Amino acid sequence: MRVVLVSTYDLGRQPFGLASPAAWLRQAGHEVTLLDLAVESKGEALPAGADVVAFHLPMHTATRLAVRNLPRLRSLNPAAALCFFGLYAPVNATMLQGLGAAAVLGGEFERELLDFVNALAARRHDRASAHVVTSFERLAFLAPDRAGLPLLERYAQLHDPDGTLRLVGATEASRGCKHRCRHCPIVPVYDGRFRIVPRDVVLEDIRRQVRAGAAHITFGDPDFWNGIGHALPLMRALHAEHPAITYDVTIKIEHLLAHREHLGALRETGCAFVTSAVESLDDAVLERLGKGHTRADFLAVVEDFRDHGLSLSPTFMPFTPWTTWAALRNLLATLEAEGLAAAVAPVQLAIRLLIPAGSRLLELEEILNQVGPFDGDALVHPWRHHDPGIDALQLELFQLVEQGSAAGLTRLEQFGRIRQRVFEGAVDSAHEPRGLQHEATPIPYLTEPWYC
Repeated sequence: MRVVLVSTYDLGRQPFGLASPAAWLRQAGHEVTLLDLAVESKGEALPAGADVVAFHLPMHTATRLAVRNLPRLRSLNPAAALCFFGLYAPVNATMLQGLGAAAVLGGEFERELLDFVNALAARRHDRASAHVVTSFERLAFLAPDRAGLPLLERYAQLHDPDGTLRLVGATEASRGCKHRCRHCPIVPVYDGRFRIVPRDVVLEDIRRQVRAGAAHITFGDPDFWNGIGHALPLMRALHAEHPAITYDVTIKIEHLLAHREHLGALRETGCAFVTSAVESLDDAVLERLGKGHTRADFLAVVEDFRDHGLSLSPTFMPFTPWTTWAALRNLLATLEAEGLAAAVAPVQLAIRLLIPAGSRLLELEEILNQVGPFDGDALVHPWRHHDPGIDALQLELFQLVEQGSAAGLTRLEQFGRIRQRVFEGAVDSAHEPRGLQHEATPIPYLTEPWYC
């Protein structure tokens, strides 16, 4: 069977979500083409004559782009069976079936995708009815097969504080998450389940990317320390085999506190920075989101990182139905006081809460009273803030960030513009910045700053 696996967006990374199933399909003898529309132009690699076209949907943006690109690919492959797989596939199954999907696969999708293609090859699949399944099988993973993907030079790079750029590879050591944060899109699918990719498979994937020129590795795990017994030996093995290679990971504030005795291991094994989804510094909002940490916990982690010489890259979701002007000003003032103004990607200060299908936020009565019916085009339940000025500010800051990025402004320069706008017209000085208590030291960061 001729199979085209399509990625539309994967945070600027060479997509693991294509390379992993490609290994399974190719091992079974299928002809596989990998198409990454995030970096390949329209006329560059659009294949025709496929038997199966399968879109990887790891996140909201990727899903919307897949829907947008579907007509073009369908016109080239009108007889192909259409498949969608990945995190956002099962929660949008009804919409995808309406677009003609023959299969919608979630969770651990590799074997299910192979079985679907095999069934088509054997004429055992009835295309009249969509095959919808979410599997949590503990797979015997294969080393990802990245043959046919664009070179690493075409993906996001690591920006060192001295201004140099380094090629970045990306892999996954685990999927799912043990936690059930209300706003997280992983929860409607995995609901607290967690699966690991065997260490030897991860290391082989890294080994191949290093041979392809990678000088830094991004771990795409939702939370790298969900299974710290898996993560620590992997960190040490990576460093032992590639001592010059740096890496970055995503870890919850909750885990950074619970396992603070292992922070030194991050530094010793070459961790360039840790991303942590802080979301808010308002304890009432954190409680509603079910984040499992408080403002004080975040500040404790900031201090721990400072003591260990580690770089923290916090991400935020400043605009929620509960946002206040005071909370926004407090956020900016705190980041400045803690020397984190250069550590936060500017877009993180303009992010608005998304409420996808199946979100646990819909368990909250106050949310049910505020959101509208599911919007199949936007793929969210729309909501409006009770203060129209807050919604207007979010749009204004987002545009400000886009303009600043286009103009080549530094993170600190963009932070200054955002701070000026948010504090504009403030009638009290309760959260007015008091000047830096700690120097705002630039940290390494990836040149693709998006997180949704």
